[in-house]
Amino acid sequence: MGESEQRQTRHIRKRKLRVGRVFSLILVLLFLVGGVYTVIQYMNGYNSAKGEIVTSSKFTGDTWNDGDRENTLVLGIDSRGEEQSRTDTMMLVSWNKENNDVKVISFMRDIYADIPGYKSYKLNTAYYLDGVQLVKDTISGMFDVPIHHYALIDFNSFETLVDIVAPNGVPINVEKDMSEKIGVTLTKGQQNLTGKELLGYARFRSDEEGDFGRVNRQQIVMEALQNEILSIGNLANIPEFIGATEGYIETDLTKKDKIDRVIDAVTSGKLSMDKLTVPTEGTYYYKDYSHAGSVIEINSEENRATIQEFLGK
Repeated sequence: MGESEQRQTRHIRKRKLRVGRVFSLILVLLFLVGGVYTVIQYMNGYNSAKGEIVTSSKFTGDTWNDGDRENTLVLGIDSRGEEQSRTDTMMLVSWNKENNDVKVISFMRDIYADIPGYKSYKLNTAYYLDGVQLVKDTISGMFDVPIHHYALIDFNSFETLVDIVAPNGVPINVEKDMSEKIGVTLTKGQQNLTGKELLGYARFRSDEEGDFGRVNRQQIVMEALQNEILSIGNLANIPEFIGATEGYIETDLTKKDKIDRVIDAVTSGKLSMDKLTVPTEGTYYYKDYSHAGSVIEINSEENRATIQEFLGK
């Protein structure tokens, strides 16, 4: 090889080296910028919700083994500043990490329930009597299903979290005009709902479907929010959302637990969701009690079997 060829080869090597260094520098800068952005957004969310949750519920979850479905009791309350309130929403969210599928079981709040240590009352009274643990014990006892974690959210906090994760609104096909007793006016048709509107949609029950229609809408909302949280277009909002959950959602899950679950859900491919409402059709009737009012009497054995089959699919 001649001297000119050697100089040309060295020049090419130096140029490649410089390009490689520039590329590496750009990656490092992007990583740093992304890290700083994530921390800032997380702290924005955390600080916005700081001090919102002032007490922690007593809770002892069932033992979870690797490979099992992970069941989280999700409770929605409308406290309105009161120390004691009833649960307006009661769901069991069951996640199979390996298959990345979620099964949601909604429990009607007027179910006449065997509440440990108390008279039988409506299921939503359990939280009023002794908080999250009593709801957990009641549902586990009636339906023989393990509950590993819980998440408790007030409706005002729900509105704020929705607006953080989906600032452009959550797409919902509103099936009819709605306004009575929900604090907003919704018109029939496909539209993007704000946090307040989405909550109103989920709580509407002033029609012939009553609470069963409301529970169905709550499940629709749950699936729509899942899609928004996992949407590529909303990924930039996730750090602030997770930060805000520290103050707006009471749970036994740690900060790391929540981050890990979001990452697992995003990276595990398409998340599927199946839904079930308890009691199921044909397994209940209405009855009145002087101490509990109008309740839903259910066939516990049939509903227990349906739940076991549903979770075992």
